[in-house]
Amino acid sequence: MENELNTLEERIREAVELCKRLRAENIDMRQRVLQLESDNRRLRDKVADAVGRIDTLVGKIPESAP
Repeated sequence: MENELNTLEERIREAVELCKRLRAENIDMRQRVLQLESDNRRLRDKVADAVGRIDTLVGKIPESAP
């Protein structure tokens, strides 16, 4: 009986440690997601700006006469 309790205690300890590691990993992943979302917004804005500048340049190209 005591051996079973020791085994159970060890398994509970392992479960608690796993929970702590997963919680820390989850926090890190949430921070990474926030950073990636911010990067994505910044890059999307840069692409939109580039598209606008290209459209402006294309509009300045004279049409060739037939």
